Amino acid sequence: MNINTQQANNKRIAKNTLLLYFRMIITMIVTLFTSRIVLDALGETNYGIYNVVGGVVTMFSVLSSSLSGAISRFITYELGKKNLENLKLIFSTSVNIQIIMSIIIFLLCEVIGGWFLNEKMNIPSERMEAANFILHCSIITFVINLISVPYNATIIAHERMNVFAYISILEVSLKLLVAYLIYLSPFDKLKIYALLILSISAILRFIYSFYCKHHFEEANYNCKLFDKRVFKEMFSFAGWNLFGNTAYMLNTQGINMLINIFFGVTTNAARAIVVQVDTAIQQFVNNFMTAINPQITKSYAIGDYEYMYKLVCRGTKFSFFIMYIFVVPIVLEAETILKIWLNQVPADTTIFMRLVVISSLASLIGNSLYCAIQSTGHIKRYQVIVTLVGCLVFPLTWIAYKLGAPAYSTYIIYAILYFSLNFIRLSTLKRLMNFKVEYFIYNIFAKIGICAIVCFIMPGMIAYCMPPSITRFLLVCFSSILWSVGCIYFIGFDKVERDYFTIKIKNILKRI
Repeated sequence: MNINTQQANNKRIAKNTLLLYFRMIITMIVTLFTSRIVLDALGETNYGIYNVVGGVVTMFSVLSSSLSGAISRFITYELGKKNLENLKLIFSTSVNIQIIMSIIIFLLCEVIGGWFLNEKMNIPSERMEAANFILHCSIITFVINLISVPYNATIIAHERMNVFAYISILEVSLKLLVAYLIYLSPFDKLKIYALLILSISAILRFIYSFYCKHHFEEANYNCKLFDKRVFKEMFSFAGWNLFGNTAYMLNTQGINMLINIFFGVTTNAARAIVVQVDTAIQQFVNNFMTAINPQITKSYAIGDYEYMYKLVCRGTKFSFFIMYIFVVPIVLEAETILKIWLNQVPADTTIFMRLVVISSLASLIGNSLYCAIQSTGHIKRYQVIVTLVGCLVFPLTWIAYKLGAPAYSTYIIYAILYFSLNFIRLSTLKRLMNFKVEYFIYNIFAKIGICAIVCFIMPGMIAYCMPPSITRFLLVCFSSILWSVGCIYFIGFDKVERDYFTIKIKNILKRI
């Protein structure tokens, strides 16, 4: 890849990242505000029931997410190759696969999910009818979202992030409207909420398919286009993804089930709240990675491994720093943030909030490495090792709870195990493409580690010396942002990166 092409790709990444940040700022504000309204309208018990019952359906997403990753990889890879006929074939085959999977998952959720809900879960008896209604609505919502995957993947693969941003903003706006409507509803608020969320999924499904059909030639679905070879390749790729995603399922929804069994729905409500915060913060990172990941895959497709390596290194470093700017004030001021945000704060929410953002940091620094591994298509050995290690979170949490450990102990177990997985990813990349592991450890991991420690010094001293108050909260937030940005610039960035950002800042100041 020549210099001009690299510069064009870098500009595209920057433009798409800014578009996604615009989306993220709007969606984050609306989502956090909506969560507060929904919690107030439903109450702790109903809010916990909705999240834990929806989690029963989400457990089956391990099947769909495996195929979704395969679809995204194959579509992006063929775009890099610029092969239109193969794109048409892959798109229609992927839609056929998702239709088949939706039927299978629908039946599994109705039978197994219904049995688990009624026989094993810790739900108040007077809310069992509503819980079953939520289960049915969640299953239909999940199936609709499943069939939308090829369309979403096509938009991202084409790097049309403006469309992705606008539809996402529409989605959170509709959810805000739903939060208002359940306040007004004279009927069972929990049932109405589930029904309205289902309606939103149907509306978005229509919008995604309508846009793709009118803007991308390959996105005109033809049920007759079903290639056995493509089907076999996708399922082979997805099969190993499925094996790996089993760990994710156990470590999210599986843990939700354990928390429900050992601690009840109010603790599920606390976990659901902090997941909202964690998701909102991770959107900052995901926006950047959504913009950069297609370029990693396309670079591998055309054999430009040097450029891909640069993207992986910077993707790891920048994604960590983007999130860490928010982690410092959240860890130091979690209690104040929750009091400002929510009218009612369930027990354990504060400690959950601190630990969930730290545990997320442990796993997100491996996102670029994982994307590079997926780009190669050789994931069998990797998925076996990662799954065996990752799945340990569930049994270790179960043992910890049996021994009387607090609910938050699962986050500590998760952080330790998932940080160790990053070294497995590095080892895999070294084997697949002679990745520069030593350079990566000393220049990426070491830098972000040192930076992470130094970033806590200034705001930590302020938090330690002052009693909890709004004044301390504002000082900690303001100082942590300025101090973290300075530490990242002087410690985290190398000379090339500092020069690049210095030039960009000077250009912006000149325009002002």
